[in-house]
Amino acid sequence: MIINSTSLLKLAPIKNMLHTKERLHGVSYGMSEAGYDIRIKQDITFNATQLAYPFITEDQGQTALKRTVGRFTIASAIEEFQMPNNLVGIVHDKSTFARKGLSVFNTVIEPGFFGGLTLELTYHGNEILHIPAGSGIGQMIFHRTQVEAQYSGHYQDQEAGPQ
Repeated sequence: MIINSTSLLKLAPIKNMLHTKERLHGVSYGMSEAGYDIRIKQDITFNATQLAYPFITEDQGQTALKRTVGRFTIASAIEEFQMPNNLVGIVHDKSTFARKGLSVFNTVIEPGFFGGLTLELTYHGNEILHIPAGSGIGQMIFHRTQVEAQYSGHYQDQEAGPQ
């Protein structure tokens, strides 16, 4: 079951959760209809010529060298997490940036996890894309688990900033 709105506020998986949806730089963040829109902590700019990778393709029996552009970086969310032991969160793309070619990897926030969140971003577009700090970057969807669990992995209690 997806947990949202009043139930999500009671469980408080994010410190200082907003009760409403806000806007900054033309992008929403905060409480959404089905979850919570998290923000990016850093300014990120993807340059159209950055990291071009060649690959080989066959075109009518001819081998040709073509180029595709792929860009990857890590960033962090502004929000700090304090996941209850009966709640799991999944990060999804935010449509505002997905429509421009940005993918936010679908990270799973385990029950019992606390600390900062590192985001993995890949840009598939051909234009410069600037993401201002504070912009909504991903949508968190929260689900209850049937049995409580406690995350104790490598990233527990990680500091703010990309790790």
